[in-house]
Amino acid sequence: MSFTGGRFMLAILVMLFTAEGVSPRQATLDVQEHIESKLPKLPTFDTPEQWAKYADQLRTEILDKIVFRGEAAKWRTFASKPVFGETMTAEGCTVQKLRYEILPGMWIPALLYTPLKPTAKMPVMLAVNGHDRDGKAADYKQIRCLNLARRGFIVLNVEWFGMGQLRQAGNNHGSLNQIDLCGSSGLAPFYLSMSKGIDLLLTRPGADPDRVAVSGLSGGGWQTITISSLDTRVTLANPVAGYSPFKVKIRDHLKDLGDSEQTPCDLGTLADYLHLTCLRAPRPTLLTYNDKDACCFTAGYALPPLLDAARPVYKLLGKPDNLRSYVNSDPGTHNYGKDNRQALYRAIGDYFFPGDKAFSADEIDVTADVKKAEALEVEVPKDNLTLNDLALKLAKELPRSGATREKVRDVLRLPSLKVTKIGEGFVRLSDKWTVPVRITETEKSTKTALVLNDAGFGADKVTAKRLASEGYRVVEMDPWYFGGSKTTSHDYLFALLLGCVGDRPLGLQVAEVNALANWAKGNVHVVAVGPRTSLIALAASAVDEKAIGSVEVIGSRATLKEVLEENRVMQQVPEVFCFGLLELADIKQLVTLTGPRPVTFVDPGERHTKELGELKNYRVGKSAK
Repeated sequence: MSFTGGRFMLAILVMLFTAEGVSPRQATLDVQEHIESKLPKLPTFDTPEQWAKYADQLRTEILDKIVFRGEAAKWRTFASKPVFGETMTAEGCTVQKLRYEILPGMWIPALLYTPLKPTAKMPVMLAVNGHDRDGKAADYKQIRCLNLARRGFIVLNVEWFGMGQLRQAGNNHGSLNQIDLCGSSGLAPFYLSMSKGIDLLLTRPGADPDRVAVSGLSGGGWQTITISSLDTRVTLANPVAGYSPFKVKIRDHLKDLGDSEQTPCDLGTLADYLHLTCLRAPRPTLLTYNDKDACCFTAGYALPPLLDAARPVYKLLGKPDNLRSYVNSDPGTHNYGKDNRQALYRAIGDYFFPGDKAFSADEIDVTADVKKAEALEVEVPKDNLTLNDLALKLAKELPRSGATREKVRDVLRLPSLKVTKIGEGFVRLSDKWTVPVRITETEKSTKTALVLNDAGFGADKVTAKRLASEGYRVVEMDPWYFGGSKTTSHDYLFALLLGCVGDRPLGLQVAEVNALANWAKGNVHVVAVGPRTSLIALAASAVDEKAIGSVEVIGSRATLKEVLEENRVMQQVPEVFCFGLLELADIKQLVTLTGPRPVTFVDPGERHTKELGELKNYRVGKSAK
């Protein structure tokens, strides 16, 4: 069916389709099925040599193609000396404040615990934490660090972005996607805070490079598996309630869907967390989970698939006993309490102090040495870069020259979609994606307008009436993530997953718009209401010069840099954070690629005139009174 035939009713608006025919669950089901179809499978191997070759190649690809792409490749080799501060004394150890620079201008505050009686060779521990506002000062983390120092460890207790001393708005984890937008890896600072922390530890006098451990709870568990799978210097890893495989969390356990750092762009094109767990082999690994964890990663479903995947690899490499697991039942909640800490101490005794009868896994009472957060604050520069600051710095020289229609398609990872089914209130695209639509037509309709709205077409009754009165057959649509195409829950986390498996939410949305424009037989006037759908409309017109005849945007941004200036995060505008888009094309370039077809900006501001006023196809419109 096209829109070219007949009149349905004369002189009155007719709603051909309504969104009532679309189940609220459909958008969720569509994206779940799509993501599942793209998850990487874990290969099987017959010999240790085959596994070693695969593991080395996978690590290299993840580091080169995911962690250190773009400007991040330069940060990888950046070297800086730590700046040491005040030293405090605790029973059996010293605690020294320090900061270390992970890339130019970005410092991580940390605490260094060193035994009062150092030995010639001492194991080292990188202590990481999760989403705890207290950060490095969290009492359960201090207790762990003090206990390890009393057992002869050099321990580095590092602060995490968005927590403790780094709890600034610009360090919201959703800000890392701003760096992605600029064509560099937003994951890189998270990785560098760990890898350069290990660098620092191994420069300490007496540090034993054969005994390097990492452990942390929740987001600290994610940090642990990430660094320990990709950095082979880590000999013992103990992630605590930190992750589960993608397949587990997509449908049945949505509470496990993770933040931006846990679902990095394109990781899922190469590996799942099953793969990362296997990359630990044959090095000692303790997987700790909690059996009543209401936060995430409950033991009963999160642990078994990880063990099922990793055990054959450990067995193949002749080290089956190097893979352990522990399930905490008391209290069994999301915790790194005494029981879980003692599981770590036992593993340390077995792997780092084998045969040492003097080693005890019983926790030492260090309560007297646990300090308030204020006492542990480390001096950092006032202009210490946040994730947002870093993105703004990168954006200054962007976009680079050379944007073409084909390059924009590539950045969008633009899928090819077409209408394959028409239902009551929706169209089905390529038998994969369901798009709610509503068509309004009058006897005077001679041309077609395609309308998008940030609030969904159900919230806008003005635009369709105006266009219909101007002689348009009006097709209102909700592209993925908007209106009737919004998932029932965890919306931005599904957007992250789309990017993780190699797609781009913006690319999907653009493909949906273009599919409907082509279905309408071309020369369509596209109208977008709101800054988010305006970007979709502009990108759609930039990549499809045939189906779209003109564009009208109401409330559009003048430049994508406004998103960075306002510190918008993934939770707010997920489609904007298309990896590398700003590096290639800003709003100006999208409008240029649309030319000579006109693009009308309704009620633009001074910034629009400054950024776009010189373009030949730039038009200024006024909103209807």
